[in-house]
Formats: sequence, C-alpha cells, structure tokens
Amino acid sequence: MKGKTLVRTGLSMAMGICLASMALPALAANTDGSLAGRVDAGAEVTVHNPETGFTRTVRADADGNYRFPFLPIGTYKLQASKGGAPVGEAVEVVVSLGNEANINLGDATNLGAVQVIGSRVITPVDVRSTESATNVTKAELERVPVGRDAQSVALLAPGVIQGQYGGASFGGSSVSENAVYINGLNVTDFYKRVGFSSVPFGFFKEFQVKTGGYSVEFGRTTGGVINAVTQSGTNEFKFGTELVWEPSSLQSEGKNHYDADGNPYRVASRDQYDRTNLNVYASGPIVKDKLFFYAMYEFRDYRPESTNDAGSTFFKGKSDKGFWGTKLDWQINDSHLLEFLAFSDKNETTTDNYRYDFAAGQRGTRTNTQFSEGGGVNWALTYTGYLTDTFSVKALYGENKRDRIQTSVNDVQCDAVQDRRRAGLPQIGCVSSAQIEKGQDQREAARLDFEWQVGDHLLRFGLDREVNTSDNESFYPGPTRRYYQIYPTLPGTRLENGGIVPAGVNAYVRARQQEVSGSFESINSAYYIEDNWQVTPNLMLNAGLRLEAFDNKNGEGNTYIKIDDMLAPRLGFSWDFRGDGRSKLFGNVGRYFLPIVNQINVKQAGAFLDERTFYVFNGLESFQYNGATYQRPVLGAQIGPVDNSQGDGTVGDLRSEVDADIDPVYQDELILGFQSMLDETWSWGVRGIYRRLHNAIDDMNLTSNGILCGGEPGSIGYIMGNPGKTATVYTDTNCDGVNDGYVNIDTSRAGWALYDADGNYVGDRGWVKPKRTYRALEFMLDRAWDDKWAFNASYTWSKSEGNAEGPSNSDFGFDNTGRTESFDDPFVNLNGDGPLPNDRRHQIKLRGAYAIDDHWSIGATLNAQSGRPINAFGKGNPFDGTSYHSFYVCVSNCQADFDQRVYQLRRRGSGGDLPWTFDVGASVTYQRSFGAADLRVKFAVYNLFNQQRVMEVDDEFESGIGVRNEFYRFGTGYQSPRYAQLTVSLDF
Repeated sequence: MKGKTLVRTGLSMAMGICLASMALPALAANTDGSLAGRVDAGAEVTVHNPETGFTRTVRADADGNYRFPFLPIGTYKLQASKGGAPVGEAVEVVVSLGNEANINLGDATNLGAVQVIGSRVITPVDVRSTESATNVTKAELERVPVGRDAQSVALLAPGVIQGQYGGASFGGSSVSENAVYINGLNVTDFYKRVGFSSVPFGFFKEFQVKTGGYSVEFGRTTGGVINAVTQSGTNEFKFGTELVWEPSSLQSEGKNHYDADGNPYRVASRDQYDRTNLNVYASGPIVKDKLFFYAMYEFRDYRPESTNDAGSTFFKGKSDKGFWGTKLDWQINDSHLLEFLAFSDKNETTTDNYRYDFAAGQRGTRTNTQFSEGGGVNWALTYTGYLTDTFSVKALYGENKRDRIQTSVNDVQCDAVQDRRRAGLPQIGCVSSAQIEKGQDQREAARLDFEWQVGDHLLRFGLDREVNTSDNESFYPGPTRRYYQIYPTLPGTRLENGGIVPAGVNAYVRARQQEVSGSFESINSAYYIEDNWQVTPNLMLNAGLRLEAFDNKNGEGNTYIKIDDMLAPRLGFSWDFRGDGRSKLFGNVGRYFLPIVNQINVKQAGAFLDERTFYVFNGLESFQYNGATYQRPVLGAQIGPVDNSQGDGTVGDLRSEVDADIDPVYQDELILGFQSMLDETWSWGVRGIYRRLHNAIDDMNLTSNGILCGGEPGSIGYIMGNPGKTATVYTDTNCDGVNDGYVNIDTSRAGWALYDADGNYVGDRGWVKPKRTYRALEFMLDRAWDDKWAFNASYTWSKSEGNAEGPSNSDFGFDNTGRTESFDDPFVNLNGDGPLPNDRRHQIKLRGAYAIDDHWSIGATLNAQSGRPINAFGKGNPFDGTSYHSFYVCVSNCQADFDQRVYQLRRRGSGGDLPWTFDVGASVTYQRSFGAADLRVKFAVYNLFNQQRVMEVDDEFESGIGVRNEFYRFGTGYQSPRYAQLTVSLDF
C-alpha cells in the first residue's frame, strides 16, 4: 500500500519527462512541447491542465498509439477511458520546452516504467530524441549562481564559450552565427548577428539551448540556438515583486596594468557600477478557463563608472528606462488557441565624459556627453489549431525591432583621432566615439508549421519568411567627417593605397571618411519537411529536408545578392538497444546555411563612401576645447593617391562588385552519442562532434581581371565573393575603360596582380580557401534534483582549427560581420592554418545545489577552460610590397626593396596559449512562506576568488614591416572582477 502511494505521489509531482515503452518519436515545436504514448487500442485519452482548464481528447489508433502535439508547457493530468469508463488512474506529467513527455498509460502505475525520487519523477534518457540540447527551467536557475540573462544560461551547456564582441561561441563558431527565439519569435540581431533582444530574467519560464543536431524547422544558423518561452497566466490570480541589487560596494577593484616603463596601458581600478532592478508583475484569468494575462514592468537603474585605459578620462553613465512585457492566452475552445506576446526592451544610456587626474583620483571638467539607444517594441501573435486527432497546425506572425543610435555632444565640432602607436588604441582628440550611427532594424516574421501522424510516420512540414529592414545613417564625427589614425611605419613600405613611405618617415596618418545612409532590406525564406519513422519499437529514424533562399537588396530596393535552392538535408537515428528506455545510441548528420547580414547591404549596396587618404605624420599639436587640452596630428605630404576602392559614395554597378554566382556559407555537422541511466538518480552521456564550415562570403580586392591592357591587367576593386572559388564579375573586357562583360576569375589562382620591385607586372596570385573544422568529445554527468540536492558536470575536449573564424573575426578586433580583413588580399591567410580564436582545448563545467533544510539552500558553479591561442601577426609578405596583416614577420633587410627582405613564417598559435581561467560562483538562498506570501532571498557571488586573468591579447607582432609592436602580447581583455548580487522576491 505504501509503495502504491509513493508511486501516485511521484507521478502527481512529476517535474521531468516520463519515458516508457512506446512507438512514437519524441519531437516538439520550438514554443511548446508534446505528449505521446500507448494505451489500449481505441481508447480515448484526455489531457487536462488544472491551472488553465485546457482540455483535449484524442482516440488511440489501432496499435494503441496516441499523441498530443503543440501543447503549451506546463503540468497536465492524463486520463484514459474506454466505453465511457476510466482506464487506470489519472497521471500528472510535466510537458517541457521542445521535448515530448512519453507515457504508457497501461504501465504508468508500475514502478518498473518510471523512476520516482522523493516527490518527483526524474528526467530519464529520452530514447526518441536525436538532438543535442540542454533544458533549464527558471526554478533550476534560482538554485545556483547564474547570470540573469539568456546568454549566461547558454554558457552552461557543453561546448559553449564566451566569445568576443559580447557574444557566445557554440562549437567553435564565431559569435555571429547563432539564433535566439522568444516564444517562437526570432529576436536575433540581423544587422551584424551579434546580440539579441533583451528580456528580464523574471519574464522567462524555461530555456532550451540547442548545440547541435536540431530539426529542419530551425535554420539560418551555423552556431547554436537559444530557445526560450515566457511566463503565462492561469486561473489563479498572482502578483508579486522582485528586487535585484548589485551595489558597487560589493565589487572588487579591477587591476591596473603597466608597460615596462611604468606607464599604464589598461587602467581598471576605477571601473564600477551600481545596478538596481525592481520588477512588479500580475497574472490571472480575464475569463476563467478561457482568457489569461501575464504582465510585468521592470524599473531599471544602471549607473556605470569607468576610466579610459590611460586613466585620463572619467566616464559616468546613467540608464534608467524600464522594461514592459505582457502575454495574453485565449483558449477559444479545445481545438483552437491564440496567444499574444508583446514587450519593449528599449534602453537609453547617457554618459558624461570628464577630465581625470588618476594619481589624485580627482574628476575635472566635463568634456563631452555621449548618448546611445538600443532595443525596441516587439510583438508576436500565434495560433494553434488541433484540426483532427492526427493533424495540427501552428501559425505565427510578429515583429522584432532594435534601435542602433550612437551620438555625442562633441560630434559636430570634434574629429576622431586615434594614436595606434600606443597600447589600448587611445582616442586623443576631443570626441570619445569613433562613429555616429542612427539606425533601426525591423524584422517582420511569419511562419506556418504542420504535424500529421500517418501510422508509424510523423510528418512535420512548414514554411517561414522574414523581411529584415535596416534604416541606416552613419558617419564619422567632426567638421571634416574624417577619422585620423596614426600608425608606425618604415621608409619604403607600400601602403594600402599603393603609396610608398618616403625616406626618413617613421609614422603616417590615415584619414578615413566613411559614411552611408538609406533603407536596406533582406528577405529570408524557407520550406521544410521531416519524416520521423518508428521503424521498430526501439529504433527511430529522422529524415528532414530544408529548402532555403536569401534575397539581399540594395538601397534602391533591387536584388543584388540572391541565393536560393539551398538544400539542407538532415538525418538522425535513436536506438534503444536494450529496449528498457534507460540507454540509447543516437546520431545525426546535417547541413546548416547562414544568411548574409544586413550590414553588407548597407556597406556594399548603398551609396557607401569609404575614402582613405594617407599623409606623412609631422607630429602632434595641442589644442584647447571646452577648457581642456587635446591633441591632433599635423599632416605632412600626401602619400599616394586617395583610395576609395571600397566605396566612392555612389551606388555603383553591383555587377562589378558582387560575384554573380556567389555560393552560400554552410556547415556540415556529424554527431554520434550515447546516454544511459546509472540508477534512478544518476545519468551520464558522451558525444562526439565534427563540424566543418564550407565557404566564406567576404570582401576581396581584385586588382587583376585577367585581361592585359598595355602590359598589365585591369583592376576590378573590392567585390563580395567566395575566396578561393571562381568569381563571375562584370568588368572592362576590351580595354576601353568601360565595363562591358563578365569574366570568370578563379580566385584560388588569380585575381591579385603581382609586380616586381621596379613596378613591372609579373603575374597573378590567388587566395587560399577558407577552412574551419571543429572536433569535440563531450562527457556529461547528471544527478537529478530530488528536493535535497542536484549536480551536473561536463568536460569538453575540442579542437577548432583552420584559417577562418567565421563571418566575425576577432583576430584583428575588427567587428564588421561579413566584411572582415581575412581575405582583403591573398596574404592575410596564406599559410595561416592553425588553432582559431575560439579554440579552448579543455572545458570543465560544474553546477550543483543542496538543500540544508526546508528554508536554506546553497548553490555553486565552476567554469574552467584553457586559454585561447596567441598569434604573431606580421605586416608584410615575401611576395610583394604591400603592408597589411599576414603570418609573415620581416627579420632582416626590412628597409630594403621588398624582394630583398627576409621573412619568417609565424603560423597560427605560434605565440602559445593564454593561461587557464577559473570562474567560481556561490550562492545561498533563504525561502519562507508567510500565509499567502512566499519570500525568497538569494545572495550570490560571482568570480568568488576574484580571478582577473588575461583572456585576450594584442596579437600583432609587428606594427609595421620590420617594426616590432612594443605592446605585443599585452592584455586587451580580462576576467571581470568579483561582484555580488542580492535578489529578494515576494510572491502572492
């Protein structure tokens, strides 16, 4: 009797996916879950959510299979009946995001079919899934110290690391290859694909992090997917508040770093912030069992303070714009559901700039005020229809908006000046920002998804379409709208524009004017179909096909890059080889395509001006502005011609700027894994992963069209194409100075004109093909929460290598996605194979929680990883006289003609690796109920041991040909200092 009670208690408190023997695949959509299993043939199965009153009934087929697709996540009661009489007892089960709960009602009350621990059913091995995904609920995250944002949750998953530019790297990918969804709405930044819409932690209900092998309904990513759903209302009125406080008094001081002469190159000891977020929420029924609401408003007050790297300028910021969000759910009847999501993550930051005496710790006069705006209003309307017992549909339409605004008070009167001879690349003029930007990005998204059960086959098919529009205006500040950058050099060096540095000159100034405005659009569309065939009760095969198309348009609304008929096949299997639902062998292979960011439309297909003029540097002159002293360069003689090869301010003939047969960027992935239950609480798994990136779409400077006119070839200029592949470009074919026909240029062998030291054309050179491979072994160990303790551990061995990080390039700190410096000329990546920037050979992640008693609990996390590789970039090459990035370092005769210089090859990673980093978090939580009120207080400390190790360094061995960069290997990024966070929530 006691055993039966324990079983019923465990089932009624189910907090995971119950798995029993059944003959249906475990699949669900990206905004909900599903429920399936077996019962007596012909029996009726009813699912009921007591919190919302939602009820739906289906009839099992002749083999006893039943299925409920597109179920909103939550806790359900499941009851079978036959001839109007109940069959067995009602079962409670939790349906989680993106997963399928599998219940064999015939055995649901048998201890051999489920694992009951304390008051819950644990999550066993899902023998019907072929994905690599990590599900985390808000309740789980509240038990451990985890940053309160979606990306921090993603970093818990194996193989995910913090990348540069504020993004995350999944499986060796660059930070611009991921996708983020909230309630099915794609909220990924499509301008650069770095970042996504920001939603308060309390507004979320559950997260799913997909690191590989995901279904064909997901696309436009060669990295990973963060999938999240928000809170919803129920029949019970609820309200509450949560305060999150991060005071500067609980932050450790950042470390300062000095060069060999004792001069600071990175001052961080004055960097701190105060952050206070207070949210209030309410939820409940508008019409009981029919219409529900959830609404939240979050008051925000963020006040950062910092200095520049030299400690000469003090920045004091303020951001206090609040967030609002709401969710409405209408259960029209048991066959039709409608839900509406809306939120605003608009934020505004004002930063005052002051002169600063670092030694005295005194702030002087205000010198500038900067303004930035981001985020926007987002909404989505979703319909779910259960048209028959075996055929269902889901439809979504929504909009996602993001502002991109950067301005300052000094923009009109102050030119930007940067001295690149110094560490930290300090701005020495009277303006802190390098570019004024006024832009807005808007996505219009629509998708339609179907599920159709036909015997042993579950067919899933659908389509989706996004129209992504970027309104953009950007230019450099100041009266001249030019950005002045001072570089060290040597006499005789050939600059980017072909000019030769005169004798006696050791530094030059590059004056760059870059501006563009207009409205630019991209249309991304896809169709998909997938068959999930239950071949035997223990073997499931998954076969899918996704057909994609990308259409990028210029500033006049005309197509200039169109790539269609992209077929992305995916095939997977899951084998429950023991037939006991406790172990599985699984695998999948698939292809994934990546769209072209809108930034390319703006800079390649707009009236883009990128004019660069080079001058002899004749020293610095001081000047006064607003009572403060600044510096600007004294321009000497111009070196070489004005270079506007990357944009002359007009919308040019794009046939000569874009490969007419351009191929897409895509990645192939292979995963083979094993998972098993050790006992009723412990499970473990291992995965082997292989990823290979194919192609790059990047800008290349074609200085040869292969047609000789007067003894040398004509020049085409910068094009968007596939480095190392044949480019079809419109050019001058009869030497009359007018473009009149297409030529095919095999850029693996040609496209770059070579000249000898006397200026004679001697032939062509081509580009190396981009390469990136990722190999990994992931080991995972999990101990399910049983109201007492839980533990999760993973170890990842991986190797990310090749010559191309991806659409984003953190080698040179150049964040123009899709227009990196990696293929500007053929020598940037020549012989550059080796470990890539996101290579972390070893990763160890631990997290756990322990309940001391009914009120007190503790949690801890550890993220330990080996350091990134260090390169030793040179500035020249042994093949011509150009000065640019390369893997060649000049070791002798560096001031002679280029054919007399002696170079040494320094391959990727030749500088060794950075040290391991360790980040430990700890938290203590107190919970107590006072009548109708539930109190929770959590105190968390991040980077407990205050590790501030270097994570990024200056990789440039040379600052000019033969000129040693004195700041080589100096740190450019470090671990954030220790900080603490207090969270107090009260729910009624």
